[in-house]
Amino acid sequence: MKDLRERTIHAGFVRICAQAASFLIRVGSLIVLARLLDPSDFGLVSMVTAFTGVLSLFRDFGLSAASVQRAVVTEEQTSTLFWVNILLGGFLTIVALALAPVVGAFYHEPRLFWITSVVAIGFVLNGAGVQHSALLQRQMRFTALVLIDIFSLMIGTFIAIGMAKAGYGYWALVSMTVSLPLTTTLGLWLATTWVPGMPRRARGILSMMRFGGTLTLNGLVLYVAYNLEKVLLGRFWGAEAIGIYGRASQLIRFPTDNLNSAVGEVAFAALSRIQDDPERLKRYFLKGYCLVLALTLPITIACALFADDLIFVLLGPKWKDAAEIFRILTPTILVFAIANPLGWLLISLGLVERGLKIALVFAPLMIVSYVIGLPYGPRGVALAYSAVMTLGVVPISAWAVHGTVICVWDILKALSRPLASSVAAAGVAFAVHVFYGPMLSPLPRLVLESILFGTTYLGALLFVAGQKSFYLDLLRGSKGQGPAEEKVANVCRKVCTVTGLLKPAAAQAERQARLLRRWRQIVGRHVLDRSGGEEG
Repeated sequence: MKDLRERTIHAGFVRICAQAASFLIRVGSLIVLARLLDPSDFGLVSMVTAFTGVLSLFRDFGLSAASVQRAVVTEEQTSTLFWVNILLGGFLTIVALALAPVVGAFYHEPRLFWITSVVAIGFVLNGAGVQHSALLQRQMRFTALVLIDIFSLMIGTFIAIGMAKAGYGYWALVSMTVSLPLTTTLGLWLATTWVPGMPRRARGILSMMRFGGTLTLNGLVLYVAYNLEKVLLGRFWGAEAIGIYGRASQLIRFPTDNLNSAVGEVAFAALSRIQDDPERLKRYFLKGYCLVLALTLPITIACALFADDLIFVLLGPKWKDAAEIFRILTPTILVFAIANPLGWLLISLGLVERGLKIALVFAPLMIVSYVIGLPYGPRGVALAYSAVMTLGVVPISAWAVHGTVICVWDILKALSRPLASSVAAAGVAFAVHVFYGPMLSPLPRLVLESILFGTTYLGALLFVAGQKSFYLDLLRGSKGQGPAEEKVANVCRKVCTVTGLLKPAAAQAERQARLLRRWRQIVGRHVLDRSGGEEG
């Protein structure tokens, strides 16, 4: 546990770099596919994933999180959980196949039957890799995990783009949903080299399933709350409306989804290891929390400022209607950045029931807001969604941290410095936009304003807000400095002493005395005294 800090920071650094690469790949694929496919193609797949996404919440039944959260997990428990996940995956595949005609009838779109049938295969593929992923997380082998994720994403992206260029339309997007779990599971099996044994009635399985079941129910409630608007828009406004809304929503969720996946996976594994050490847990959590906020706040404000140019550059001119929805949804980036990390805290402490209670209170409010905004189309739904999320973040945060080592003041303190730096950067970028923006085309304008915004933000955060030492400490930790480095140095000293490369203490003292006498002869006693004072 002594090198947990270095391993955690290093793993977090690796995950952030990997998620940055993943982000670029996803955005790049979206840019290309948005130009090769029509909004209705994306809309058809979104209609299906709105249904199958509910089933995907049950694909591991929270058992991967249960495996990581437990201090000790036996071989028998892991093998039994693997077979439970396989059964769940097979069951969900059958359920999805049975729902295929229902999905087509609900939207009055017969093409959805075959899309749903193909997407259903992904459930059993995912189930085969759940416990292998949990093993890598417990071992803090996040480099292997990120390489698998990036490799799988690249393969899925190449397949989708190839099929889109060949004229397969929406089937290009469907192929990506199947190729991703297939390549990911193969990579996990190769990385762990673990072969599960036969299932047995291992002690502790029921409590782990109870933990996972509560976590899964929590995820189900939140999924319905965050995605029902897509089902309603598809049902009452058609494929094109949900295609436009879905792409704007997808772009908005990219930053928080990537950051939460990068930092959250590492933070959860680390916090679970130190859940019985409150002071250490608080210190670790706040460092990760500050990092997420520092990365997310500028993205929130930049998206609001540059919405029109972002949509034009990323998606193309035929998606211009998505720009307004994109801007309306930008406050939700900040809301998810504040709220999602609190989930790491609750789950690592085993407080999954509190998370479920929060979800059960919050979800009905979200659903009512969708119903109110639905008559006004995608814009009305986006405004209702964003408003409820923004108004609910403070009470939800206070409820989540109540009785834990974290308080509301800790959250406000972590939020204050990146928020002030973001506002300052926004002022600079907006001034440039007003005076020079009309003279530039969208791409050069976006590049110029983004560079000025990012430079101003970093300068304000690191030097004006005094966060330079905090991030330098994180960077040093990511390079493995600290106690772990001391261990290596101590071992090296012992080896050198044994092999005679280091002189005994008496010989060292005699050699130093000779050097001091030589210095006196060359530069004089007063220079020696001064040099010794400075070195001391």
